Amino acid sequence: MSLQPFISLYRYALKPIAPFSWFGIEVCSIELIAALRFCTILRQIREDLNVKHLRRAGDKPASVEERSFLRDVCTSLTIKFGGEAIIGPLLGIPLSFVHSGIPLSVYIVAQAIVEYIPVIPPMSLSTELPLSIVDGFTRALLHCSLIPKPIITHASPVTACSPWTLLLSSLVIANGGFFIMGMVTFLKPTPLTLHMSQPAERPIKPYGWTATDFWCAPFITGLYALLTHAQPFWAELHSVISTVLGNRGDKVVSMDPEAARALCALILVGMSITRTTKNYRLVWKRGEIHQLILFLIGDRH
Repeated sequence: MSLQPFISLYRYALKPIAPFSWFGIEVCSIELIAALRFCTILRQIREDLNVKHLRRAGDKPASVEERSFLRDVCTSLTIKFGGEAIIGPLLGIPLSFVHSGIPLSVYIVAQAIVEYIPVIPPMSLSTELPLSIVDGFTRALLHCSLIPKPIITHASPVTACSPWTLLLSSLVIANGGFFIMGMVTFLKPTPLTLHMSQPAERPIKPYGWTATDFWCAPFITGLYALLTHAQPFWAELHSVISTVLGNRGDKVVSMDPEAARALCALILVGMSITRTTKNYRLVWKRGEIHQLILFLIGDRH
């Protein structure tokens, strides 16, 4: 299968868009899509937790704190940039939101847009399955482009050549914000409190949202580094794997970074679809397959 259509799609999605480009601000369409998707998910989780909280209270008056825009913005920024804020100082890497306010501004604006929408449908198979494609491509950009670059170009040769640092950074940047959120009741309708238990909204379970997100970050970053020979270790590992598979003569050639990112995006799409079907307990029966096909082709009757 040719990866050229997906490579071209990425090139188009990474171009600065108007009206931001008019003022010399580099904001691309895929970044805006990722921010809107991210803020939408958090609102859906928040509203679902509110409904469950009121249901548990029953006839008793429920303790519900009035939501504020500032709290919702802090929640989104903490989850998005929390992991980067943890690993950056440890490695001496400048944080993306310190030298420029554009990353923060994009998510603040996205949060405002999402909050302005009157009604957002809850998460369901019919909404999450198509959006799994979006998740795959936006996550590939994070795991293959944004995370590896500051590591492999680090001023310290030890850090730049360390595969463990690369994988650990991917793990922490992708998941650190969610663990911070798990320690504070950001998304719940109650006042902010500290709690050290695993939050009910992010259960770690086989094939669940958190489980897939947890291990896919270092896996995809490692796969990208293996294909592109981002560090000497990965070039040697690629050579060893090639030898084990029977290639003993030809030299192992690294893959083009754009092609490797496109391939990782397709893998992430498959992982996201699997996660969605497992999370919503889709049973592959004849009648349900028929209904799914009808939905995908646009027949709602």
